[in-house]
Amino acid sequence: MTEISRLSSFGRADDDGTVYVRIGDTERSVGQIPDSTPEQALAFYVKRGQALEVEVELLAQRVRHGALGPDEARKSIKHLRETILEANAVADLQGLADRLDPLHEIVDAQAEVRREEKAQALADAKVRKEEMVTQSEKLAQSNDWGTGVQKFRDLLEEWKNLPRLDRAADDELWHRFSSARTTYTRRRKAHFAELSVQQGESKILKEAIIAEAETLAQSTDWGPTAAQFRQLMTRWKAAGGAGRQVDDGLWARFRGIQDEFFTRRSEVFSAQDEQYQANLSAKLELLASAEAEILPVSDVAQARLQYREFLSAYHGLGRVPSDQEKATEARVRAIESAIDEADKREWARTDPQTRSRAQETVNLFTAQIAKLEDQLQVAQDKADKSQIKKTEASLATYQIWLDQAQQTLDELIA
Repeated sequence: MTEISRLSSFGRADDDGTVYVRIGDTERSVGQIPDSTPEQALAFYVKRGQALEVEVELLAQRVRHGALGPDEARKSIKHLRETILEANAVADLQGLADRLDPLHEIVDAQAEVRREEKAQALADAKVRKEEMVTQSEKLAQSNDWGTGVQKFRDLLEEWKNLPRLDRAADDELWHRFSSARTTYTRRRKAHFAELSVQQGESKILKEAIIAEAETLAQSTDWGPTAAQFRQLMTRWKAAGGAGRQVDDGLWARFRGIQDEFFTRRSEVFSAQDEQYQANLSAKLELLASAEAEILPVSDVAQARLQYREFLSAYHGLGRVPSDQEKATEARVRAIESAIDEADKREWARTDPQTRSRAQETVNLFTAQIAKLEDQLQVAQDKADKSQIKKTEASLATYQIWLDQAQQTLDELIA
């Protein structure tokens, strides 16, 4: 049986082209096609029935696939059902309408799933909004002036994309979030207003420092001026920031003035270093000659004369590099010390009182040794071992002292 033959069983056509459809035990006219055979008229309205079957199948597929929301699906099912039962078409209209009924269960199940998903989405949104509020309140009390604005923008954009909660909860969270954003904005404006004042003061201070530096730039008083520049640098650091662009310009000016001074100083010092190095070479040569002529000192008077001539030539040569100054001066002092020591020895050797004291010391130790020798003889006669040992030890000590005293006396007499 063809599709048209199958659907034709639900209707009939009169000889005048009037077509009827049967629904259960009833029959109603669906239309008339004049100047056509009953078969042609019936076939026309059967095609309309076929179109209704396609609509039912398409709607069923869309409902099963969740292409329609529950409300829209229910509305579509109701509308199509009414359309089918009132349609001017030949088909199993009641059967087609009944085929839509099972779709209600599917829609109800989908609606329940959507309700659960919505409930979960709202729960998740509530948790996220609470997190965002906490984050925004923390950010509102921070000093994150650089990225804080963008962070609030990102939070606001995310907030807009989250679903609304129930009115009371959503309004309460939004109030906290909005208040935090307002607090941050006010604090940020106050910060930059204060910063602007501070930067203005810093600019004034740094311009004053630059003016002072300009008065020092041509100075040749190298040490004190360098110290003044260091003090200016300390004040510069303490002056704070004047804003990046302003600071860069001011620093370029200040640094340029410093560079001008220290470059000139470096050039002068370089020239001095060359001269000092030449002075050092000459002084070292003079020192070596003086050491060879004067040391060791044999004639104090001659040595002093040579030393004075050496000093006159030495000091006439000028300064040497600072790192060599101590070493060269130490060698000069060593020559002078050697002459002084020789002078002391000569004086001690020729001083009558010194020789007299030396002779008295020798005589004293000689007499004491003679006395100890007598005591030793007595102890030996008595065979007093303890006394012998004690006396021999004393004799040995005094003999050492006598040898030393005699050596001193001999040196003074020589």
